[in-house]
Amino acid sequence: MFPHPFFIFHFRRRKDAVRFGIHDFLNAQPLLVPLKRRAADAGLEIVTDVPSALADRLKSGELDVALIPSVEYLRAGGQYDLIPAMCIASRGPVGTVLLFSRVPLEQVRSIALDRRSRTSVALMHLLFAGHLKPGVSLHTASPDPQAMLRDHDAGLLIGDPALGWSPPEGVRVHDLSEEWFRLTRCTFVHAVVCAGTKVPGDAPIRQVLDEAREEGLKQIDGIAADCARRDGREPGLYLDYLKHRIRYRFGAEEREGLIRFRDLCLHHRLIPNAFDLEF
Repeated sequence: MFPHPFFIFHFRRRKDAVRFGIHDFLNAQPLLVPLKRRAADAGLEIVTDVPSALADRLKSGELDVALIPSVEYLRAGGQYDLIPAMCIASRGPVGTVLLFSRVPLEQVRSIALDRRSRTSVALMHLLFAGHLKPGVSLHTASPDPQAMLRDHDAGLLIGDPALGWSPPEGVRVHDLSEEWFRLTRCTFVHAVVCAGTKVPGDAPIRQVLDEAREEGLKQIDGIAADCARRDGREPGLYLDYLKHRIRYRFGAEEREGLIRFRDLCLHHRLIPNAFDLEF
């Protein structure tokens, strides 16, 4: 299938390659592995970073296209073009977006927020605004649950450190994806692909991303096994997570979930204004 001459012409005439940003958490591996394999022929330069940093680098123009936290797409107010070729989404329990506390939420005075996350922070506000004290103190922190609980009443943890984490006795844990689904009956979209500037050849990059996504989905068993071997973890845990907890296609349920998230963020004043989402 590759290379795509039309794609290469449109993207390489701007610079040597299109700078494509993506995080390298476990949940992105079914996208990242095939993208790395195709990058040279497709005219892509793959840049990995944490989700919050990818959003900043797309905003600054350091990246051309990136998989960014969905709330950052909404905060941009239509400045980005959403490319509906792939996403990171979940429908029900996901196991990697956790709010945990040593005390009941109504008694929490301080929360450590995983510095890599932004969408999950917004989701926490939507789900638990009625339970948390108005003056609760929020602090960015490294993704270390033990340190979070040592220094604060509660913590918000995302990504690989949360997967399979066993909380200490007495610690209450809330899976935010599960809580979202219970509240809305909608899929939750954690991250979307956006172009920060008008990138020529919009259709070709979507084709490249579509094909990479489908290749990754076909190879999930092997990717899960490879990642588990690399991390010294249980392969079954990784396979269940990638195959049954994470959704990568941006379809009708993902559109519905993103629109619902937009509406609730606007209601809670977490984004500056509403705009029509174009897919």
